[in-house]
Amino acid sequence: MRRPVALRLQAALGTLALAAAAGVVLTMPETASAAAGGATGYATQNGGTTGGAGGQTVRATTGTAIHEALCGRASSSTPIVIEVEGTINHGNTSKVSGDSCNTAADKIELKQVSNITIVGVGNGAVFDQLGIHIRESSNIVIQNVTVRNVKKSGSPTSNGGDAIGMESDVRNVWVDHTTLEASGGESEGYDGLFDMKDNTQYVTLSYSTLRNSGRGGLIGSSESDRSNGYVTFHHNLYENIDSRAPLLRGGIAHMYNNHYKSLNESGINSRAGAKAKVDNNYFEDSKDVLGTFYTDQAGTWQVSGNIYDNVTWSEPGEDNNPAGPDPQSNTTVSIPYSFTLDDASCVPSVVSATAGANKGLKVSDGSCTPQSPDPTDPTDPDPTDPDPTDPTDPDPTDPPSGTNLSLGAGSDGSSKASGTSYGNVRDGDLGTYWSPAGTTGSISVKWSSATTVAKINVREAAGSEGTVGSYRVVDHDTGAVLASGSGAGVIGFSPVSLEKITFEITGASGTPRIAEFETYAG
Repeated sequence: MRRPVALRLQAALGTLALAAAAGVVLTMPETASAAAGGATGYATQNGGTTGGAGGQTVRATTGTAIHEALCGRASSSTPIVIEVEGTINHGNTSKVSGDSCNTAADKIELKQVSNITIVGVGNGAVFDQLGIHIRESSNIVIQNVTVRNVKKSGSPTSNGGDAIGMESDVRNVWVDHTTLEASGGESEGYDGLFDMKDNTQYVTLSYSTLRNSGRGGLIGSSESDRSNGYVTFHHNLYENIDSRAPLLRGGIAHMYNNHYKSLNESGINSRAGAKAKVDNNYFEDSKDVLGTFYTDQAGTWQVSGNIYDNVTWSEPGEDNNPAGPDPQSNTTVSIPYSFTLDDASCVPSVVSATAGANKGLKVSDGSCTPQSPDPTDPTDPDPTDPDPTDPTDPDPTDPPSGTNLSLGAGSDGSSKASGTSYGNVRDGDLGTYWSPAGTTGSISVKWSSATTVAKINVREAAGSEGTVGSYRVVDHDTGAVLASGSGAGVIGFSPVSLEKITFEITGASGTPRIAEFETYAG
């Protein structure tokens, strides 16, 4: 099984062998030195995805150096941009220990960390037979890298055979302009190229190439693993993939402006209650590109503007429900972010010019013409920024004005350290404080009726300033994340009416001491 990938790969390998015999040197163009542009799709939600923006930039040419950069931070949430050049493999990747990391020797391990960018620079970054594993982590950007031939069986093995794998409470990951490839299917020792499971949410895969694999990727490890979702796939090339482009179990996924070419057995497999929004994609020379396959637990889809070029469809059966030959919507999906669609007819050319590593980080603006990223000019204000000459433009980090709504309110939270009190964060006294029982925890302010809040000020006690690392501000009534980032202080967000607001400390350099959790209407 999964033989089509291996058979079709032989021609490509033969071409490379002839080039090597002739002494041809294949070079890659110079690329941007750091992540350009910003996250798109679902990665913009839940507080956004910025990776290591604003942190120290380091250069790494080995896997060990990547781990050393992670372990050398002040805390597990200290922002960092790791520029990678060269080939990263088992021979140069060792486990490194430290308080701000949790690494392993057989993979690039991003475990229990946050606020990290890994970006390929110079002549390119290739992770050869070595996967990237993201676990219990948040706010991660991976850009402009190639990950190839990661195996789950045979030798050497890495990351369960996934090129990029995410699992266990992962939030906000943006993977952009990458090339993820294998050299066959499961029988050749490979698994998925881009897998998400066990409560992984708010992920975007953009401008990437996935090819020569039995399995493109999955969202959910089993029919019962439905805690994943809110994933966007756009302007990607799926080529010579047997199935799972992707496999979606539960949750919501948005696929737009992707080019699917040579999907040998099945493509977008929506099952187990999943919802797929499928817009302006180009499907070519493929079979069963959309539907529910290999299960009787159906999923749904909303389709618009797609082109089906030489696509064949199987007959429906007990465990087989193809959407074609005339795919129609059977659900509706609301998308919370803005996006601009290229016409499906130009998707092959746009994706060919933009998708994959070492393409100059080119993108599309919906005009069917690839665009190079604008160089960042710190003196040139973003046109969406407030007018710097207008003193009436609000800054979310300006000192709050008006009444501190926490005074006289109630409070509770997670387990507190001995000798501290929840009420100490709403008494107006900077000399008293609340601490969690460990380095992480949550503190809430609550009212007996709905109260409008648009800004908070988290003030650390004297001597503990800078201890708070990563955080989330949560509307306790609905579970919505109002803001996320790192460091205490003034935090602004869109006004919201609620009865309870929670400040979650998800990373810290020690035991935080919160003197005041102030809340304001504006």
